[in-house]
Amino acid sequence: MHQPVAVFTDTEDLDPEPGARLLADAGFAVRVAGSRDPDVLAATAEDAVALIVGYARVDDALLDRLPRLRILATMSAGHDMIDTAAARRRGLWVTNLPDAATEDVAVHALASALSLVRHLPRADAVVRTGGWNADFAVPADGVPLPRRASELTLGLVGLGRIARKLATLAAPVFGRVAACDPHADPALWPEGVERYESLDALAAATDVLSLHLPLTASTHGLVDAKVLDRMRPGSFLVNVARGELVDPDALVDAVDTGRLAGAALDVFPVEPPPADDPLRHHPRIRLSPHSAYLTDASRRAYVCKPAENVIAWHRTGRPLTPAVDPTA
Repeated sequence: MHQPVAVFTDTEDLDPEPGARLLADAGFAVRVAGSRDPDVLAATAEDAVALIVGYARVDDALLDRLPRLRILATMSAGHDMIDTAAARRRGLWVTNLPDAATEDVAVHALASALSLVRHLPRADAVVRTGGWNADFAVPADGVPLPRRASELTLGLVGLGRIARKLATLAAPVFGRVAACDPHADPALWPEGVERYESLDALAAATDVLSLHLPLTASTHGLVDAKVLDRMRPGSFLVNVARGELVDPDALVDAVDTGRLAGAALDVFPVEPPPADDPLRHHPRIRLSPHSAYLTDASRRAYVCKPAENVIAWHRTGRPLTPAVDPTA
């Protein structure tokens, strides 16, 4: 009997071994391409039925070179790296991980928001350069003193699993939590979270705006100069979703002009950001290396759950968490 082949594309900081072991125990031959290069992927996976995808772009041209492929399992909640329309045309399943790191990303977003509100990076710098309380109590570079969180409003753009978890965590800390998501299931709208019908209205009513949207044609560049201009003077932006949601030039300008007091970014339009990227060097933009998801528990889940999707598909004809169902 022909042994099915499953291939991991790029695994970045993840160790594919636990997932590979699950697949091998289920009867798969497993390979790790360790690359985003389409030529490498085409050569490594030419006979594969399953592709487990990190950040590698899987487009129509690459799919043309993988004739045996039947399922694409992402190692993330998002699946924007895959041309889902091309996958559907070919009758391919696409799966994602809707809940592998929900708590971790929500906690990271809250920690980022509170770090901005409490000016923790500046407090750290004051002590390291020999200063103390009186030095920190003097507003610097146009940034006002820290504000009491219970007097602020946290705004959530998108109300999926991560945003709902963040709303629960943030409710005892912030004075108000509000959200805008025209696609949210009303039955899942968290109690106590105020509803706004438009992003413009939400931006104008919040002190910390946190992004929790997938990247699509309609959300690309959604947070532009127009939205940022509507935000309250001295407010903050947090992005743990996708870098392309935000116009980077407009963000830098908003911070430079004081419309925003700062921002915290875990994601970027180009990852890693180039050495000359203004986002990397702005003193009031706080950065983390697309690590909001990262804990010891999520690190394992991100390789094991895609493998479980592939195994379930192989055994039953249907994966556990489909994002594209070619039978629908």
